Amino acid sequence: MKTVPEQPGKWSKELEQRLRLALQDLRFGTVTLVVQDGKVIQLDKNEKIRI
Repeated sequence: MKTVPEQPGKWSKELEQRLRLALQDLRFGTVTLVVQDGKVIQLDKNEKIRI
């Protein structure tokens, strides 16, 4: 996934949109934000599919 540069303490519209997309259809799993120097640098989505 592409890194998303941020200003410390401020969310960009792109980050908010990507986070909403990651969460909108997630039923089982995790969404993780990786922060470095006060900036979100990575968003990981790990989805489990129950059969």
